[in-house]
Amino acid sequence: MSRLKRVLLVEDDQVDALTVKRAFQDIGADERLIHMGNGEVALEYLNSKLNERPDLILLDLNMPRMNGIEFLTKIKHDERFNSIPVIVLTTSQDQGDVRASFSESVAGYMTKPLDFEHFCRTIQSIEDYWALNRLPGEAMEVF
Repeated sequence: MSRLKRVLLVEDDQVDALTVKRAFQDIGADERLIHMGNGEVALEYLNSKLNERPDLILLDLNMPRMNGIEFLTKIKHDERFNSIPVIVLTTSQDQGDVRASFSESVAGYMTKPLDFEHFCRTIQSIEDYWALNRLPGEAMEVF
């Protein structure tokens, strides 16, 4: 049973967003994916009391208005959001971006473009990880 209830995708490229959505469809989890087109609107989403907190954030780095590192820095320095795991999903292989991301405690760093089947396996392994581990504050399931 999955523990991921909501995944926030922060991605400005519509083709990449559709690829992520398709991967989530392939594992039967697309209803949990929330897509925001840049860091500013993603912050607005997180700050709204009307929206449920995501269990995971998939984050592109190269975006207009507020790039991924700026977004990451803001949420990781906000006690309301700093415990949300973030996986960077980007075209950047720049070591400065990798270091900046990990210095803000990302859970993972994946570079695009990825082979679609490999990407689906990666999404499935993320899903499996949460199925086997408790999120903070959750009770252990009894099988």
